[in-house]
Amino acid sequence: MKRILLLVLLASFPNTTSQAQEKLNISLAHGSPAEQQTKDQLQRLLAAYDLSKWIFTRSIIIDEQAIPHSHPTLTLHTRHRKDDELLLSAFVHEQLHWFIVQRDKDSEAAMKELRVVFPKIPVGFPEGSNDEAGNYEHLLVVYLEYRADRELLGELKARQVMDFWATDHYTWIYKTVLERTRDIGNIAFKYKLIPTPRV
Repeated sequence: MKRILLLVLLASFPNTTSQAQEKLNISLAHGSPAEQQTKDQLQRLLAAYDLSKWIFTRSIIIDEQAIPHSHPTLTLHTRHRKDDELLLSAFVHEQLHWFIVQRDKDSEAAMKELRVVFPKIPVGFPEGSNDEAGNYEHLLVVYLEYRADRELLGELKARQVMDFWATDHYTWIYKTVLERTRDIGNIAFKYKLIPTPRV
């Protein structure tokens, strides 16, 4: 009897991972095999992980010729089609830009405080973003990316992903987030810039 009741209860709750996947509109810029592989990989990851807490825009473009970016449409490239953890982290990273933009007043206040803690951040590739404002936004985004990666992948794999990014791009920002996680996290918490589960 208990087993039947449990099955009925489980059947009555929708699967949030499959719902998250169904609601995303993933298009291909060129329709190439690499783009299709990346789309298939992303859909597989969406089915395997509960990303509902980390999704803030539903329109995604896979473009093998683009550098990943969040706006105006979240765009991913095909570079990580053989590495699930890196693609997952890149997807969450771009989603988190949308989260920060949607909370512009709190984000601006947090970035103002980050400027006091980190008064001089290198601008430009590979250490930083294209401009000073982008650096402070990226401190928040990368901190939240690390939180998401730890939640989704576990501490060890999350650290491996962050260590890779720290040698790949935004190197100063990723290294600083790893070294000063608590300082940046305290500011994010102060301004309520921590995504929470949505019902």
